[in-house]
Amino acid sequence: MTASSAAPVPSEKGAEVGRRIGVGLMYGLWKPRVLGAWRVPATGPLIYAVNHSHNIDGPMVMGVAPRPTHFLIKKEAFVGPLGRFLTGIGQLQVDRHSADRTAIGQALGVLADGGVLGIFPEGTRGEGDFASLRAGLAYFAVRGGAPIVPVAVLGSTDRPGRLIKALPPLRSRVDVVFGDPFDAGDGSGRRTRKALDEATERIQKQLTAHLENARRLTGR
Repeated sequence: MTASSAAPVPSEKGAEVGRRIGVGLMYGLWKPRVLGAWRVPATGPLIYAVNHSHNIDGPMVMGVAPRPTHFLIKKEAFVGPLGRFLTGIGQLQVDRHSADRTAIGQALGVLADGGVLGIFPEGTRGEGDFASLRAGLAYFAVRGGAPIVPVAVLGSTDRPGRLIKALPPLRSRVDVVFGDPFDAGDGSGRRTRKALDEATERIQKQLTAHLENARRLTGR
């Protein structure tokens, strides 16, 4: 299925609006320290692979990243005004419990248009240590011909806020560390199950190494 036969590909203009809103919110509420943003290629299809331990991790990356980002977000978040807002700023809703062909088509469309796709490869919020990866990241990287930039968000779960327990303390520091882009595939272009399994292993090694380096770099 092509992206055109499913839902339309979200515009980069919408994602840029989301990035600008994120800039204001993230820098207004917390103190992001961004390291390695210069490693992000300025043009071409790209995937941010982000560890996920807190609800603000996605908005934080969206706000501090140098390029507008289309995140794959669980469909449960697309309810009422929030759902319309997320769609308006170019985010993609995905059904995590099935092969969501609409989301797959839209995500591949973003990459085909030279855009940036944001993925939480662990699938759900957890320890944020890349210990368990789903195969979706490898599929999009190989099928979309897109390099992966590992992104580590550190400090969002250090301690709860005083006013809102579900959020980090206001004006606390959150580190976002971008790694070097890398290709997940072996260069053959194969998309067999075996090739994707091997790509997932390569990705996990790269992401784990980046996270360890980010922790050393930030002292977290």
